[in-house]
Amino acid sequence: MRRSPATIAFLLIVAGLLCAGLVALGVWQIERRTWKLALITRVEQRIHAPASPAPGPDRWAHITDDSDGYRHVQVRGRYRDDRPTFVQAVTERGPGFWVMTPLVTDRGFTVLINRGFVPTRNAVPPGGTATVTGLLRLTEPKGAFLRYNDPGTNRWYSRDVSAISTARGLGPVAPYFIDADAGPATTAPVGGLTVVRFTNNHLVYALTWFALAVMVAGAAAMLLRPARRPA
Repeated sequence: MRRSPATIAFLLIVAGLLCAGLVALGVWQIERRTWKLALITRVEQRIHAPASPAPGPDRWAHITDDSDGYRHVQVRGRYRDDRPTFVQAVTERGPGFWVMTPLVTDRGFTVLINRGFVPTRNAVPPGGTATVTGLLRLTEPKGAFLRYNDPGTNRWYSRDVSAISTARGLGPVAPYFIDADAGPATTAPVGGLTVVRFTNNHLVYALTWFALAVMVAGAAAMLLRPARRPA
């Protein structure tokens, strides 16, 4: 069936816009891949760097995941062992809880410490006075996928610093928590179970968008071929 010149022109315009959009998506995924690789490199460097002092109140307003996430930090203080929070967790050791305990630092501020994993809420030994070394993590607001924190019933599915500090009456706390490093193998809670994993499928996505752009361009080229006349 022969198409009118106006119809062909309209289809070519649509194909051109669609092709440009697909190419733009592919370029965006390439840029995202570059950013992700740089992030992975930074995080690897932070994890294995010597521990630095945990950021105090003068730095809290400037803390971001890009600049501070997974930074290796150290802080000293006294645990408030009377106010732990148990956050549901699934780890390589199975299901259980993270033990989130406030630490009043010797610098005068309070920070939540993820002391580590326990299979049950029972028999968590007191932390007392301690020097904690671990990874700085940004707060995890509201809850997990399809599971929301419920302070009223003491059910916690994410490490929401603000909600936990409000529920426990802690007052101002650092806007981050610290995942404690591993301690002696026989000591509970078990620290050092932080999973550092970043999905990086951006190259696959980019190739998909570029392939679709080529297909659209091919379809547009077919429109420009002269129609065959019946023999």
